[in-house]
Amino acid sequence: MRDNLVGEAELFRPDILLPPQFFGAMKRRVPQEAEYRLVVAILQDAIECFQKHLRARDPKARQLFADAEAWINSDDRQWAFSFANVCDLLGLNAEYLRRGLCRWKERELASQRGRVCAVTPSGPRSRGSQRASA
Repeated sequence: MRDNLVGEAELFRPDILLPPQFFGAMKRRVPQEAEYRLVVAILQDAIECFQKHLRARDPKARQLFADAEAWINSDDRQWAFSFANVCDLLGLNAEYLRRGLCRWKERELASQRGRVCAVTPSGPRSRGSQRASA
């Protein structure tokens, strides 16, 4: 009986896919029409900018993150290549994808806060002591 419950729990466990795995499978699933490849590339670029530049410090990279986040969070359907329309064209649930990216962002930022508060072997350092030693 116990083994049966474990097996059922595994059945409902979410799949973890890397972006190249997801988009690679999507590219193989549907005919390679130019318009379809363009829409996949738009979504892929936005997600990669969102993930890659989350903690960016330079202004250009921060702007890429902000633009990607604004596009993903927009409900605008008037523009042909809006996030909602792109998801519809690809047969994806836009709200589900948004929630997943939001949860990813929260986890990444939480893990960053955990690293920032870490104690070094010589003890915690304040920002002032870091500047003075530089």
